[in-house]
Amino acid sequence: MISNNIVTIMGSTGFIGRQALDVAKQLGMKFLALAADKSVDLMEEQIRRFKPKYAVMSNLDAAKELKIRVKDTNTEILAGKNELCNNTLFEKADIVVNAIVGVAGFLPSISIIKCKKKLALANKESLVVAGELIIKLAKENKVQILPIDSEHCAIFQCLEGKNSKEYLKKIILTASGGPFFGKCKNELKNVKSRDALKHPTWNMGAKISIDSATMMNKGFELIEAHWLFDVDPTNIEILVHRESIVHSMVEFVDNSVIANLAVPDMRLPIQYALTYPKRYKMLVQKLELSDVNKLTFFKPDYNTFGAINICKNALNIGGTLPAVVNGVNEAAVELFLEDRISFLEITEIVKKACNEYKNAPLNSVENVFSADKWARNFVKNYFAKK
Repeated sequence: MISNNIVTIMGSTGFIGRQALDVAKQLGMKFLALAADKSVDLMEEQIRRFKPKYAVMSNLDAAKELKIRVKDTNTEILAGKNELCNNTLFEKADIVVNAIVGVAGFLPSISIIKCKKKLALANKESLVVAGELIIKLAKENKVQILPIDSEHCAIFQCLEGKNSKEYLKKIILTASGGPFFGKCKNELKNVKSRDALKHPTWNMGAKISIDSATMMNKGFELIEAHWLFDVDPTNIEILVHRESIVHSMVEFVDNSVIANLAVPDMRLPIQYALTYPKRYKMLVQKLELSDVNKLTFFKPDYNTFGAINICKNALNIGGTLPAVVNGVNEAAVELFLEDRISFLEITEIVKKACNEYKNAPLNSVENVFSADKWARNFVKNYFAKK
């Protein structure tokens, strides 16, 4: 138990946030703050169960309602998007989990780092839209970033050996392949959001489930791996691994490969980040390889799932283009979830946006949000012309 440690969880009502709360509670940690968007019912439940000192709702109407509901508690309610970056949420925490979904988690990541707090990062968009800025800021403030993505947590563990980075040849990111593995474009023309949400392994939120189906999520993870581990994109390989047992691998110059294996349970990387460098017992299913029987690996179908190459190209070009890819994808996924565009159009719109965007240098936070705004307007105009 690490009962003296204090944690803040950003995005507490989401898939990762809810699991992080349970893991932290089992570890005996205390809660400084919770933050979410507009899930009033769930946030009220979390306040009463976990008793944080502060709770933030970025949606003003939700915050107003929540304040009335929990006025009998000692939790102070903060309202508005700006409060997600309030240093009060971080200053007395030992570690902060950023599990906010989308680009909304970017500024909170910056604030956490500036407060010199250990960052358990589940918000991959922070590194997708501005990895160079985030990593530079973390180095300047001597802040450790602990990845919560199962793949990057696996890589982190595989590289923990002394001098392992010195002899690294390549990173191998594994991908489940999503619900449409083996399908061709013709078979995906008429799929609906309900089909894309049926992930074969993980029970995740809607946004990341759709990103997994298009494999955009794996493209984002490639960008994330580049910044987290300072590895050239040409040295990052992606393999589809349907069993989701091997969470990722690293290959060294002598051609030996080290892999991280575990049952597919996000509580494992969450606990590893919260307790690093120590390990604690955990009530998750034990991996029995004799029950698995086989582990399979396939090269991705880059023709059907072109999102990976879009992300790789955006990373190679640099500047604010990755922020555009993320912004267009977020907006397009929203339209698909509303059944207003087709599944294949998600990637098509991102590709068109990349071709039309006039790239800008990544030299400020303002440039990141300017690119994000351009991206969302591009999607809005695209839909208006349909």
